[in-house]
Amino acid sequence: MTRPARGERNNNPGNIRHGSKWQGLSAQQTDKDFCQFVSPEYGIRAIYKLLQTYQKKYELNTVESIIDRYAPPNENNTVGYINRAAKDIGVSVSEPINVSSKPVAIALATAIVGVELGYQPYSQKVFEDAWLLL
Repeated sequence: MTRPARGERNNNPGNIRHGSKWQGLSAQQTDKDFCQFVSPEYGIRAIYKLLQTYQKKYELNTVESIIDRYAPPNENNTVGYINRAAKDIGVSVSEPINVSSKPVAIALATAIVGVELGYQPYSQKVFEDAWLLL
């Protein structure tokens, strides 16, 4: 059996870097680059919070603008990421979306996890439970 991806091992399926003092961070942070959470739900909650901050603070409201900030081109295939996420949630890359809407946020977070990990280890219930932590 293959070893789970770093993001899954860290309960951080969005591969969020250290910076903010997130709810649900593990007491021990042994990964020097990426946050480690006590459960995947808290890692997914952090994705939701980031998406909502991007929309409120920076007025980013398309998959293209959100993912361009979330996964910048200096360290990602951002165009491919944007296209895959938009396709996964069924919108065009430039179509306005509202990440305060539970179905939209869950769909986009699910797409982000799929790209970040390269697979999807979490059930819909994990994404739903993470939403309840907001």
